Amino acid sequence: MSTRTEKNKETPADTGARFRSIMHLLQFTDSTFPVGTFSFSNGLETASFEKVVHDADTLREFVASQAVQAAFSDGVAAIQSHRAYLRGDYDAIAAADAALYRFKMNAEARLMLQRMGKKLAELSSHLFESPLITRWLKEIKDEKVPGTYPVGQGMAYAAAGVDEKEMFCAHQYGVINMVLSAALRCVRVSHYDTQKILFDLAARAESLYEEAARMNVDDMNAFFPQLDILASLHEKGNMRMFMN
Repeated sequence: MSTRTEKNKETPADTGARFRSIMHLLQFTDSTFPVGTFSFSNGLETASFEKVVHDADTLREFVASQAVQAAFSDGVAAIQSHRAYLRGDYDAIAAADAALYRFKMNAEARLMLQRMGKKLAELSSHLFESPLITRWLKEIKDEKVPGTYPVGQGMAYAAAGVDEKEMFCAHQYGVINMVLSAALRCVRVSHYDTQKILFDLAARAESLYEEAARMNVDDMNAFFPQLDILASLHEKGNMRMFMN
């Protein structure tokens, strides 16, 4: 019995690595992490203006759809990038980057992913001594790769010792929280409403991960045409509360 206990006992090195990964996870999901997530509403601006989203219930439906759409596109790319980073496979990272960029139907979504991706690449190059991240940043600047944010997430979290499940949770949290933060500025909801939505949607993250983890970049899918229509309207709309 004592032998089994000793074998399962966590070493100081294991404990230190676990604490560091948790700290990095908190750092990367903090609202002050400077990648520009606060600047985008993911189509909520137009949804609010067109009265598609007007209260807590309609906001919940909108955010839930955004989370699913992101899980099976951005989330898949992030998982594949995370795995490729751990293998040292830059070609697979670049392939996931290109595939995700092609997957996005509207210009603002592509612009958002590129702006945030470049910011993350620049920041990651200061945090990690990583040839893969250094190469990716150089190729972003040389316009050889699009530099999408989820692919950057995959590399950064892998470099920080955060496993892919925790990274996927952070990805889902980021998508949901981005929209809910925007909602406080353009929908008649309170902080209590948005926090309840965030709390409730956490229950879906595990099942979304399990499905996304079985997919590769060729399997990416997200059939929510209303979201794409709202995004296309936003490109030509007059209402502007966020970066476009």
